[in-house]
Amino acid sequence: MQTFTAYDGTRLAFHVRGEGSPLVVLPGGPMRASAYLGGLGGLAEHRRLVLLDLRGTGDSAVPEDPATYRCDRLVDDVEALREHLGLARVDLLAHSAGGSLAMLYAARHPARVSRLVLVTTTPWALDMPPTAEDRLRAALLHADEPWFEEAIGPFRAWLAGTGDFDPVFAPFFFGRWDDTAREHDARADEESNDEAGDVYLSPEAFDPPATRAALARCPARVLVLAGERDGGPDPDLAGRLAEVFPHAELAVQPGGGHYPWLDDPRWFAHRVAAFLGPDGSPSHLLAKHSPRGLSAVRPGR
Repeated sequence: MQTFTAYDGTRLAFHVRGEGSPLVVLPGGPMRASAYLGGLGGLAEHRRLVLLDLRGTGDSAVPEDPATYRCDRLVDDVEALREHLGLARVDLLAHSAGGSLAMLYAARHPARVSRLVLVTTTPWALDMPPTAEDRLRAALLHADEPWFEEAIGPFRAWLAGTGDFDPVFAPFFFGRWDDTAREHDARADEESNDEAGDVYLSPEAFDPPATRAALARCPARVLVLAGERDGGPDPDLAGRLAEVFPHAELAVQPGGGHYPWLDDPRWFAHRVAAFLGPDGSPSHLLAKHSPRGLSAVRPGR
């Protein structure tokens, strides 16, 4: 673990996995500690992952002002990390709700983003939420599973707004419900800051028309990766998200759910690595030997 100081004095932490050119990684949740991402299915074998714990999560400090949990306010934390690493431009990967933060960052700092990977990203920042029909259609792909009959009733109630989120339907968010998925899901509560998550998605954080217009001019190459069995976003919504960018491609992982690196680690890691291209981009570095730059980053847990 390493730390740096945000604009308001909050100490933020990041974790480094793997070797090679840095890939800054923003977690979802919203506001879940980056530990749940692990090595992203082996992607750490291709790139040096710099996994940010957003303020108030994981090893990062709780800020004095809870309003700074807002997604648009967190853009300044991502920029502070870029500066700390000494990078002129970043390759950026974001998962789920973290994709809205990545999009706001790219909209505000387009020249700072070289390549952007949006993994099962619900585009809240563009006011493009998944519908109940999207989620139900994906859930029905699991109809042959032994747990389906117990889970589908509570899931329908939750989608209709007549029931609470129930752990019994957690399997719908995974491409396959095995021991790895169960262990991953069991950690969610302890890794998440629910109060911060509510602030993160504040409507005031987003200006969809302005963000859409800015992203339409974004020079970065973009990969939008969806899971075939994910309902939020489903592949259709992910495709519409890709159309927002001028230089984007869509990849749909066969059998993948909302955490596709768990469902087929090899497919996920190789698809993302192929998009990012060969390792080694010295032109991204501001100061290769700066004590605050990349030379200070070492692999960690």
